[in-house]
Amino acid sequence: MNILNAIYPYKFEGLWVFDDAQVGLVQEPFISGADTIIDDMTSNIPGAESGFRLLFSAQPFPGFNAELEWRREDMGGNWYYSSALQQEGWLCPALFRYFEAAPKTIFAKFEAKDA
Repeated sequence: MNILNAIYPYKFEGLWVFDDAQVGLVQEPFISGADTIIDDMTSNIPGAESGFRLLFSAQPFPGFNAELEWRREDMGGNWYYSSALQQEGWLCPALFRYFEAAPKTIFAKFEAKDA
């Protein structure tokens, strides 16, 4: 498993989704508040709905612009909270394609694909 991961979410039929052939995911959706966090974090990224880069790690890294704190396990997924946005979002079991266990904190960077 990588320490720093990158995915490229985009909007498909009104949902934020991403593909990652390396871990066997196609149009994996973000739902239950995770989509709202993405809306807020990409509001200043031109063309984000056509795709943006999302870097994430269980460890801080230079330039991260979001910190999500683990709250609880639920229905095979995990709820995370952004204190900066005062929002909670659910990450589905696809999280375990990137981490052996749900991290206590996820550090992320939302940026344009060509950044």
